[in-house]
Amino acid sequence: MKSSTFLKSTLVVFFCALILCLVLGKILYRDNCATTNEFVEKIFVVNTLDNGKKMEEYLAYHKKVWPEVEAGFKKAGYKNITLYRFNDLIVMKIRVPRNANLNKMGKLAESYSPRCAEWNALMNGYQKGVNGTSKDQKWVEVTPFYEFSN
Repeated sequence: MKSSTFLKSTLVVFFCALILCLVLGKILYRDNCATTNEFVEKIFVVNTLDNGKKMEEYLAYHKKVWPEVEAGFKKAGYKNITLYRFNDLIVMKIRVPRNANLNKMGKLAESYSPRCAEWNALMNGYQKGVNGTSKDQKWVEVTPFYEFSN
């Protein structure tokens, strides 16, 4: 009889501990993992100079982005940066913290290393603004006007 009671008590304690571990694990996982609501995607466009050689150089640089540049992106809080191309149009999709100040993020990324500012100056020489931008503006954020979800 005593061993049966002991076994039942042990099982109760075991299952209570298991449930506690599962609940705590879920809470800790939720608190330590980024949810999709914490980040937003933003899309920007820029044109490149109308020059085949310049485009080849621009693409070659992006095949081997300097490590300091990517470290600067990481330090600033960028989660993802993807570039797309069609002819002279470059589309950049970034994933950043919701409500992020992109100007501050850019400055923080550049502050990581002098090579980051050097990279930006170098890339600036390959870019020109799209129609409708001011003379000194290059990258411009585009706004969605249609979305289909299923």
